[in-house]
Amino acid sequence: MPKSPRLFVAIVVAIVAMSSIVQGQNPPASPPGTATFAFADGKTITVNYSRPSVRGRKIFGGLVPYGQVWRTGANAATTLKTDTNLTIGGANVPAGTYTLYTIPEEKKWTLIINKQTGQWGTQYDEKQDLARVEMKVSKNASPTEQFTIGFDQTGTSSAVLKLDWADTIAKVDVMEKK
Repeated sequence: MPKSPRLFVAIVVAIVAMSSIVQGQNPPASPPGTATFAFADGKTITVNYSRPSVRGRKIFGGLVPYGQVWRTGANAATTLKTDTNLTIGGANVPAGTYTLYTIPEEKKWTLIINKQTGQWGTQYDEKQDLARVEMKVSKNASPTEQFTIGFDQTGTSSAVLKLDWADTIAKVDVMEKK
């Protein structure tokens, strides 16, 4: 075989390899986030999600339409993993892993706890819903650029799950069920 075809193949292989390396170094469009809460007895809740940014856009009632199921973040579906039985907004949630979706509205939100896991964020199957609970909504005094999920402790076996983005905060009570 002449040297030029070998050189051509070597260059193509190098380009493909470099392209793969460069692509692997690009961060996802929305970086990952994790929110964890530990109860007094050491049992934990962990939420894994992606953190999109506002970037000058109208978020709720715009990018995220009112009255429609939202993946509650970006990219892959947002997951909640608990190693203890919970009560979330009055709904019983056994220990396990779930996907969280929401339905944002101007005055209230609905949190959807879904039994299907491992899917892309937009692959929602209503038949897999474990529960739907109402969330309290308020306006954020200082807009939050990057979507954030967190927990605020309210007792030794209770917390508030808080979703905070743009000018909106949505909250729901979470309690360890003993």
